[in-house]
Amino acid sequence: MERFQKFILLPLILTSSLPGLSFGYSIINGPTNATVLAGSEARFNCTVSAGWVILIWLSNGNPVLTVINSQGAIETSDRFTSQNYTSDSEFTSELIIQNTQLSDSGKIECSIQQTSESSFAFLSVQVNGSLFIKNSTLTVKENRTVEIICEALGWAPAPNITWMTNDSFIDKGSYVTQQSQGSNGLHNALSILTLTLMDTEILTCLADIEALRNPQNATVTLIPANSPLENDYSEDNRSTWIIVLAVVLSLVGIILLIIIIAVIVRCCCQKGKGSTYQNEIRKISAEKKKDGDLANRKRYGSENQGYIPEELWNTEQIPRIAPLPPMSDADLRTSSVPKVQPQRHSNYRIIPKKIRNVTLV
Repeated sequence: MERFQKFILLPLILTSSLPGLSFGYSIINGPTNATVLAGSEARFNCTVSAGWVILIWLSNGNPVLTVINSQGAIETSDRFTSQNYTSDSEFTSELIIQNTQLSDSGKIECSIQQTSESSFAFLSVQVNGSLFIKNSTLTVKENRTVEIICEALGWAPAPNITWMTNDSFIDKGSYVTQQSQGSNGLHNALSILTLTLMDTEILTCLADIEALRNPQNATVTLIPANSPLENDYSEDNRSTWIIVLAVVLSLVGIILLIIIIAVIVRCCCQKGKGSTYQNEIRKISAEKKKDGDLANRKRYGSENQGYIPEELWNTEQIPRIAPLPPMSDADLRTSSVPKVQPQRHSNYRIIPKKIRNVTLV
């Protein structure tokens, strides 16, 4: 990328250095030093007199933006842009570096390609790291010496660490600060404060760098053992645990109630489905039985209620013969004489013809 920028800017530089194109214009006000946090913007201004031809911005010796009087700004990177302000006798170019990085730190130069006509400033990009004390509340016995450790990680440059107690700065002889640099170019700091606790104290560790408007801080409260304040803290902690336990038990009870209701509803649904199934089975059986009776009726017919069996009909139709009266001797003598028996017609049948009627429906 840098080679491409130099390749583009080289013809412009050579053109501006040709005789007859420079007419004594100069830099009136050059850029000033700036210190910013990483990720923010950095702005630099360069004001030149009328008659200027070309203005080049360089970062650590590398051209990053070129402004030509007849064409305007030529931007070769999204992070390096400019704004221009023109008056009757002056021209001001403002270089804007967006999303600054640690690598941007260094020399920022404004050049108009005149002999000894350049002005520069320095950019310092700093990193705001983390700061913490391991315990926010400590219980310490009275008249006992205790060490409080404050740790700062990932800073650039290394932060300046100080301590305060109850809004008053602690003497620097009461703490020791050690600094180290990591492989990523960022700095770490460890500060150890030694003191003897006499009463409840609020300690504050402060870490400061130039780019920060207000120092970053971390706080710890020291409470003497068996003090009323310690009892208050214990009661508060106990109350907090009771509240948390009550909330958890309430949630568990609600969940169990929901599960029980779901199980009951499911059982009822399954029972309803079972009874419905049994009713359907009964209906199907009744329909099958009805269909079977109808089929039997079609096959064998309906019973004729007026039918009388043959034996009873024959008994009722055949006339009964009455017994003969006893015979006397005269009758016997008379009967010995042969008499002519009347002839019985052969076509007469005593037993009537059997008739059976069957009605089919």
